[in-house]
Amino acid sequence: MSILVDTSVWSLALRRPQRRLNVGERALVSELTDLVQQSRARIVGVVRQELLSEIREAGQFEKLRIILRAFPDEELRPEDYEAAAIAGNKCRARGIAVSFVDMLICAVAKSRDWAIFSTDPDFKRYAGVLDIRLHRVR
Repeated sequence: MSILVDTSVWSLALRRPQRRLNVGERALVSELTDLVQQSRARIVGVVRQELLSEIREAGQFEKLRIILRAFPDEELRPEDYEAAAIAGNKCRARGIAVSFVDMLICAVAKSRDWAIFSTDPDFKRYAGVLDIRLHRVR
C-alpha cells in the first residue's frame, strides 16, 4: 500500500540536521527511508510547496528541490478538492478546526486507499471523524 507523507515527516528527514533529531524522530526518518526504498512514499504538490517555502539560502533551496524531484506529485482531480471541502465541513461541524492542506491530504489518501504518515496530532482528530487511515512506524 502507498503512504501519503505529510510535510512534518518529510521536513524531519530533509530539512532538519540529523544530529538534532531525538530517538523518536530518528525512527520516523528511518520509516520514511524504508517507505522510499520500497517505492511506497507519495507526495502531493502542496506538500512540496510547504517543504520548499521559507528556505533563505538559494543553494539549500536548490538542493532540496532536486531531492524532491525524485518524487512525482500525485495528480489531483476536481473530485479531490470537492472531497477535501466535504471533509473540512464534517470536521468543522464536530468542532474540529482544519487547514485546507490537511483536508486535501485526507481526501487524496481516502480516495486512493492510502494511509497518511504525519507527526501532526491534528490527523488523529480528523481520523475520529473521517474515514482515513494513519500510518504507524513499524
